[in-house]
Amino acid sequence: MSERKGPILIELDEGPKAAPQDAPPVPDPIPVPEGRAMQMAATLAARRPNRLSRLFWGALLALVTFAASLAAWGFVTGLLAANPLLGGVAAGLVGLVLVTLILIALREAAAFARLGRLDDLRREAEAALSAADLPMARRVMARLDALYRARPELALARAELAQRGLEVLDADSLLALAEAQLLLPLDAAARAEVEAAARQVATVTALVPIALADVVAALTANIRMIRRIAEIYGGRSGTLGSLRLTRAVLTHLVATGAVAIGDDLIGSVAGGSILSKVSRRFGEGVVNGALTARVGVAAMEVCRPLPFGDNRRPSVTSLVRRALTGLFGQKE
Repeated sequence: MSERKGPILIELDEGPKAAPQDAPPVPDPIPVPEGRAMQMAATLAARRPNRLSRLFWGALLALVTFAASLAAWGFVTGLLAANPLLGGVAAGLVGLVLVTLILIALREAAAFARLGRLDDLRREAEAALSAADLPMARRVMARLDALYRARPELALARAELAQRGLEVLDADSLLALAEAQLLLPLDAAARAEVEAAARQVATVTALVPIALADVVAALTANIRMIRRIAEIYGGRSGTLGSLRLTRAVLTHLVATGAVAIGDDLIGSVAGGSILSKVSRRFGEGVVNGALTARVGVAAMEVCRPLPFGDNRRPSVTSLVRRALTGLFGQKE
């Protein structure tokens, strides 16, 4: 019997043909982190209460202060009538409290004055740069020298700036020299504060599953970071000054949309971490850290006595990369 040559055909039963509409749905991709904690913290801090709310809280504060004053007055006068010695002690304690409150108010006023001086100096520097006004630039340099006169770590830089500044004959070069001599060390310290705050916010968001804890941690860390940046640049702020400065920075960011996540930030930060692709919580931590870095850069721009020169503005991506290196895994 001869062997059959050629291909072997196997007949299959034809089943129903699959239609495109019968194909299984494509699984949803891993949700992209949005940094909700930082967005909510920024929105809460930047929200300005309406007039009715301000009237209510102002009236309530005035009422509580008035009632406490009457109660203290009645307590002291009654104690003086009953026991002059104890009444005198109580009157002295009340006077000490009043003196302390006055000192606190003076400190807050001085803090607002320092922040206003930084704003005036920056505006004058911007005007000198736009008009190329050398005399105005020299006034800015003199005010900058007076601002940092009490900083011993900048004594050598101030002396070198005073010597080399006489040789510069245009406003741009003079302010660039002042920035290089005085502000670059302060910029490095401010970047370290931004990186520390970004690392803290990212860690708390990733590891603490309690609801709203990440929002409180983000708001607290950002307020502390903005206050420290203001202190570094010479604008030490009190409690009210810190809150006002924080609201000014976050209001600017909310108005410009900088607290919203962009594709560049997702691709360079959130999308690059392996753990951010596996765990949404870790991804949220990375993005909240990146948004904290954005707030820090904006705070540097607000608190810095001179505007950033060419290519000297810190990059958010580089700040986040240094802050989160080794925290959530390496980048691909």
